[in-house]
Amino acid sequence: MKRETTVLVVDDERRYRELLEMDLSRRGYRVLTAADGLRALELIEESVPDLVLLDVMLPDLDGYEVCRRIRELASVPVIMLTARVEEADKIRGLRIGADDYVTKPFSAIELMARVEAVLRRAEPLRVAESRPFERDGLRIDFRERRVATEGGDIELTAAEYRLLCELALNAGRVMVHDELLHRVWGPGYEGASELLHTAIRRLRRKIEADPAQPRFILTKRGVGYYLPSAAAADVASR
Repeated sequence: MKRETTVLVVDDERRYRELLEMDLSRRGYRVLTAADGLRALELIEESVPDLVLLDVMLPDLDGYEVCRRIRELASVPVIMLTARVEEADKIRGLRIGADDYVTKPFSAIELMARVEAVLRRAEPLRVAESRPFERDGLRIDFRERRVATEGGDIELTAAEYRLLCELALNAGRVMVHDELLHRVWGPGYEGASELLHTAIRRLRRKIEADPAQPRFILTKRGVGYYLPSAAAADVASR
């Protein structure tokens, strides 16, 4: 963990804010707190935290709306906190860009493990070669964590970026659904195919000139997704 990793805690219950601030500070994190969604959005613009712990039930904007607005501002990872246990609520959060979902009440050990896991996945992917990935107008600069097409830079969420990088680093190989779910979202998401399909659709809308006829992210029906290898891309372009 890097020394100045900053976590923003957003919860209208003072006891949760204080408990989380204490647990995170003990582990060496810098902690910011907000009691409502509007203040959280202000802090994100001002301080750009490394992670947001976001309660769903807030007095002004609910957590879903805050998460949606966060995704318009930055790709910072978001873990949603809620007393709701329905699967539909969890899927709703993940679909709008949350990286994980923790149900209250939770143990400090469980939450800190999830914080560490999400931060690990959010780090720029380390690759053996320092050269950016370039293919048919798509460019991924791993060092700068920038993605661009012929139309210019593309703003991706943390999960979308990890998903694209996994496909790029394995170009030419079909990655099955559960492998992608595990690598991008972590253990416990195997089988959540709809989550993956939704993320792929969002990613295609951002990087493909025509999402209905993708050039970059291709489908192996019933198996998984892949980026074509350099050789395949060369053949396709002739």
